Amino acid sequence: MRTRAIPVVILVALVALAWPALAGQPEARNFVTHLSGDEEVPARDTLAQGQAIFHLSKDGTSLTYMLMVANIENVVAAHIHVGPPGVNGPVVAFLFGTVAPGGGRVDGVLAQGTITAANLIGPLTGASLEDLIEEIQSGNTYVNVHTNDGVEPPNTGPGDFPGGEIRGQI
Repeated sequence: MRTRAIPVVILVALVALAWPALAGQPEARNFVTHLSGDEEVPARDTLAQGQAIFHLSKDGTSLTYMLMVANIENVVAAHIHVGPPGVNGPVVAFLFGTVAPGGGRVDGVLAQGTITAANLIGPLTGASLEDLIEEIQSGNTYVNVHTNDGVEPPNTGPGDFPGGEIRGQI
C-alpha cells in the first residue's frame, strides 16, 4: 500500500531550513535538481521524490551537497552520473552508499558531504573538479537514487529499482 507523497513545496521548504548556508550565495555557484521517477530511463511509477542541492566553494575546489528524499524505500546508493536528459550514463561521484538492500523507508536528509577532485570516478577519474562543474553547467549530469528490496527478481516496483528509482538532471 502506498502512502501519500510529500508535496514538492514541503521538500523545498525543508531544504531551505536544513541548509541555510546557501542563502545569499551567488547563483552561479549553486546547483539544484528535483528528482522523480518520471526522469528515470525507463520512467518509474513511484511516489518517491527528492531534492539535491550543491554549492561550489569560492576557490572552486570543493562541492558541498545535501540530498533529501521522501516516500522512498530500500535506498542502496545515490550518485552523480554524466549523461544528458533521457540517457543513462556512468557514475562520476558517490553521494550515498552502497549499503545493504531492504533498508526500509527514508524521508528527509539521505546524505550530505563534500566532493573534491579526489572523489571523482569513472570517466572523470584524475580530472579536476572544474571538469565536473563544466558538465553540470552544460546540463550533462544527473543525480540518481537506487533502491533494492533484496528479493529476486529486481524491478518489481517502488523500493526495488536497482538501476534507479528517482532521477533529476542537475
